[in-house]
Amino acid sequence: LILTLLCWVVGKVAAYPPWDFSWGDPARREAQADPNTWSWVGETQSPGTYRQQPVIVQCQEAQLVVTVNRDLFGTGRLVNVADLTLGPAACKHSSLNRAHNTVTFTAGLHECGSTVQITPDSLIYRTLLNYDPSPASNPVIIRTNPAIIPIECHYPRRENVSSNAIRPTWAPFSNTLSAEEKLVFSLRLMNEDWSAERSFTGFQLGDILNIQAEVGTESHVPLRLFVDSCVAALSPGADSSPHYTIIDFNGCLVDGRSDDTSSAFIAPRPREDMLRFTIDVFRFAGDTRNLIYITCHLKVTPADQTPDPLNKACSFNKARNTWAPVEGTRDICSCCELGNCGSSAHSRSLNPLERWPSRRFRRHNTEGKEVEADVVIGPVLLARDPGTGGQQQEGGHGRVTAVLSVGTGLLFVVAAVGLAGIMLAIGVGRRRCTHTSA
Repeated sequence: LILTLLCWVVGKVAAYPPWDFSWGDPARREAQADPNTWSWVGETQSPGTYRQQPVIVQCQEAQLVVTVNRDLFGTGRLVNVADLTLGPAACKHSSLNRAHNTVTFTAGLHECGSTVQITPDSLIYRTLLNYDPSPASNPVIIRTNPAIIPIECHYPRRENVSSNAIRPTWAPFSNTLSAEEKLVFSLRLMNEDWSAERSFTGFQLGDILNIQAEVGTESHVPLRLFVDSCVAALSPGADSSPHYTIIDFNGCLVDGRSDDTSSAFIAPRPREDMLRFTIDVFRFAGDTRNLIYITCHLKVTPADQTPDPLNKACSFNKARNTWAPVEGTRDICSCCELGNCGSSAHSRSLNPLERWPSRRFRRHNTEGKEVEADVVIGPVLLARDPGTGGQQQEGGHGRVTAVLSVGTGLLFVVAAVGLAGIMLAIGVGRRRCTHTSA
């Protein structure tokens, strides 16, 4: 009787496919019994999948509108409205829709600390959406991490983007002459081979920033561009602290003087009105935002003017332990080691406290031509995850992944052993049943 009962149990178990576990799920059993029944089993939405976009940006004529879904991470947990701000100036939201759980920020293109980049074809306005969670009721634990979402608005320079009526095409000769003499200074972040512009995100420590300074001369006489100075900070405003000097003393790339950097100007120039240089990626210690803004002071001289200590581009050559210019004689770089290259009415090092809070500084010569300007590039965002095969230097996410991988492997091992035991029991049971029947 016992052998007969055991054979019946083994036969019922063997009747099911070994990988089909739906017989233990009542919902799936009912769905299989009735083909017209539609079951939600296994159709739950995974975290991070949004029914609507978490952030929507509208680039309007003179302002941008940012709509944020309070379920920012798609986990079902709504973020605190007070923890969301726009731009380095931390502008607050303009409206709150509780029915749809959305927050709206409305700001002018030049407001909230946004930066503008001028390229030959576009005007690019950049800002940040900041999520900085307030401390929990228990300060010992942390449930959410801060987040930074870069926002960009692109406007074409060579097309009419205004709703106003088109003006007549004719213009007096004096206006035409003034337009031809206007200089447009720009900074651009380039890819590895300098062939195209790249995004401001995804940098890691150890990467290289390729920065290209350029001046649009239009129909102007030939000019030579210089980067007088560059300062990195956590915001485009110069009153922010800390800050770090990259280029100083009228064109000395002082960041390349450090032992652990390879920062340098690229020689020769592609053109007289263009200058390229590289910077080793860094971040400010103790700051969780992992971003930097770079403010550079650009200026021009006539292309036929000989470079001098006030108008130069000098890099430090570690192999020769000396300063070398992109063009000109080596003696014009000797003042870089002294840290004092003099001053001039038209050339002086960047003084952020004097230039800001104005958005853009320009200096004119005696003829009214703009020959100097401050230009901001950024925010340059550093990736929080180095992404090196599951290992993480900070934060511990890599360790968690490793533990989960080991746990998953053990689970498959246990499952395999258990399955082997079941199949062995089935085989033994069948042999015993066959022997009894014989």
